[in-house]
Amino acid sequence: MSFSGRRLSILRPSRRFSVGKGLSENERTSETHRQFRSAHEGHRPHAGLDASRASTGVVWCTERATEHGYAEDPSAWANLGQGAPEADDEIEGSFPRPTSIPITSAAREYGPTAGIRPLRDAVANLYNEHYRQGMESQYTWENVCIVPGGRAGLIRIAAILGNSYLSFPIPDYSAYSEMLSLFKNIAPIPIPLAEDDHYHIHPDKIAEEIARGTSVLLTSNPRNPTGHFVDNEELARIQDICRDRATLILDEFYGGYNYTSDCDGTTISGAANVVDVNKDDVLLIDGLTKRFRLPGWRIAWIIGPKEFVDALASAGSYLDGGANVPFQEAAIPMLEPSLVRAEMKALQTHFREKRDYVLKRLGEIGFRVKDVPQATFYIWLDLTSLEPPLPKEANISDGLNFFNALLTEKVIVVPGIFFDLNPAHRRDLFDSPCHHFVRLSYGPKMEVLRKGLDGIERVIRRARGETVDGYWEDEVAVQD
Repeated sequence: MSFSGRRLSILRPSRRFSVGKGLSENERTSETHRQFRSAHEGHRPHAGLDASRASTGVVWCTERATEHGYAEDPSAWANLGQGAPEADDEIEGSFPRPTSIPITSAAREYGPTAGIRPLRDAVANLYNEHYRQGMESQYTWENVCIVPGGRAGLIRIAAILGNSYLSFPIPDYSAYSEMLSLFKNIAPIPIPLAEDDHYHIHPDKIAEEIARGTSVLLTSNPRNPTGHFVDNEELARIQDICRDRATLILDEFYGGYNYTSDCDGTTISGAANVVDVNKDDVLLIDGLTKRFRLPGWRIAWIIGPKEFVDALASAGSYLDGGANVPFQEAAIPMLEPSLVRAEMKALQTHFREKRDYVLKRLGEIGFRVKDVPQATFYIWLDLTSLEPPLPKEANISDGLNFFNALLTEKVIVVPGIFFDLNPAHRRDLFDSPCHHFVRLSYGPKMEVLRKGLDGIERVIRRARGETVDGYWEDEVAVQD
């Protein structure tokens, strides 16, 4: 394909740029803002420690919640921050998870760093059945690398890349920042997406990035934190553009959480658009964590050309040592294609019901959610969408102060600023267009969602000066 004559779509999100280097009024009156800046600037209390890597994203939020008692009694809290689905066997139509796992003699030994052959076979078979029926080129076990969780998989990928300009749309998964800053072979190039364009990834924009030198592209699809996804038609165009020009890394952990096909079990994957499994430079990463609701097992996989998989296996020997063998063995029967299809139907039906409940409650509180998430289990909540608007002195219309206010109600969300990835630390994140957002997860059980939304409602009512729990807040305190 030729890039000549294409129409380029250059997205220019509006940004608030700080006039000076001094603290803004918001920061001067907000301890949370000062804590955030201090943590991300880093300091050197220990000679060998890079303290700027000590806490990021969800970890930073959990540390702040721990200061308010979260670690002592997590069950008393509504954690709508951590990106984890409910893990109990209470979803109608879902298969029961193992409660015990037999450990074979072979499982006591070191396992292959690319994973055990039977599980690699099972993953390849699942993808061929669900996405590649009738295609000449089929995945085999040699196209699959088993890894100990999604982050470990991303780190392995980063370790084997050559010197590259790597482009990534923002907002996106907060852990990418650390991955992109650890390895000096990567020069990270952000692609800002526009809120008023529904954070759409345009194929023409991808072509533009490649034309100016990008050789690797990384994105989640479906997309964390916005709940959007690139549909198959546009994804096929992007894969066509990348073919023979760039490596495309698709983080597909939320591929099962698809609400656009009437919850029929259809899942989302770039595997459907790969022409040759050993020539198309497309790396797909997924696992048991999200759509099989087993985050504690730390079993994930990367699918791609055999040469990539061989390199990923070598990287595992010096990075993580490979995934737990007994859990790999236990995962094999879960990947039978018809069982997975039934599981995805149950998952989609259950999580769509929870999504609709959360959206209804947010609407009753006064939030106007412009985009109903069509995938994942996240809501990208614009705090300035409240009707009527909060009084200015409430000072909770940015993600950090809203997060801090919710801690008093034992509720955790993630400030949107963490998803404006800034691995090179070249931008002041307080100018971020994500600053007035939070990511809210409807992964937890319904009773946790109710508790969390009750807490959000009380915070908003207090900010309006209304009576809450028998108390009259005649003066809204500035958040510390």
